[in-house]
Amino acid sequence: MTGRVRPFNVLGVQQIAIGGPDKARLRRLWVDLFGLEVTGTFVSERENVDEDICAIGAGAFKVEVDLMQPLDPDKKPAVHVTPLNHVGLWVDDLPGAVEWLSAQGVRFAPGGIRRGAAGFDICFIHPKGNEEFPVGGEGVLIELVQAPPEVIQAYRALAADPSAVRALD
Repeated sequence: MTGRVRPFNVLGVQQIAIGGPDKARLRRLWVDLFGLEVTGTFVSERENVDEDICAIGAGAFKVEVDLMQPLDPDKKPAVHVTPLNHVGLWVDDLPGAVEWLSAQGVRFAPGGIRRGAAGFDICFIHPKGNEEFPVGGEGVLIELVQAPPEVIQAYRALAADPSAVRALD
């Protein structure tokens, strides 16, 4: 690692994305049986995905659970081939994170920083490193998500007063 201090913080889990050949089967478990709320949908031919955006939790600590099926199972990206498609992490400074992590040898997937399905700026750490950028997600696609101000504030408040979590026990 370089002598530079990390210019961003990972605040918490923003989302998990689960893929399958038929999202109706995923909905049966996650929505019908677990009780997650469907908060939206997202369809993208470029990303070969038809997804239901669900949520668990509340406020700044709400976690998105994306239930995804491919538009065409024979095309890539194949959102259903790895059932746990990706994990999304809130970060407080996405551009700073990308710059610093790139300097540390982290490989990012093509596409750069862009608007994601839920409306936040995102980018992806590639599941595999390569010669130029040897650090990857070790088989896991990792989405970095720019946290909005209210999420940053909530996590900072929690970090400043951890007793707030103990009060929930």
